[in-house]
Amino acid sequence: MKKVNVALVRLLQFVVFVLFTFMVIAYFGAMVLLPLDAIALLIKLMGFVGLHGFIGALVAIPVVGYLCMMVYKTPDLCKMVVETGVELVKTGKTKVEAFNAIAESLKA
Repeated sequence: MKKVNVALVRLLQFVVFVLFTFMVIAYFGAMVLLPLDAIALLIKLMGFVGLHGFIGALVAIPVVGYLCMMVYKTPDLCKMVVETGVELVKTGKTKVEAFNAIAESLKA
């Protein structure tokens, strides 16, 4: 019965590991895709107004670039965003390692 309990703990440890890995990838992926989505939305908005997609892209890319520059120049904002992701990684590592103590106590 101990082997079944240890296997169950290891299974839950793997599930928590996969969950935190997905959250970290989704977090940093969203940070990369957010400006690209803003460009796509501005191009569609300008197409709705009547500008061609190429002209809309020529206008949208510098606008989003300027907004990204303003975010970059805001004191401590980029640092806070990266630190949030790093804290998510550290929390996941701590939670996954907590399962090791439980598995060791079940083996004894």
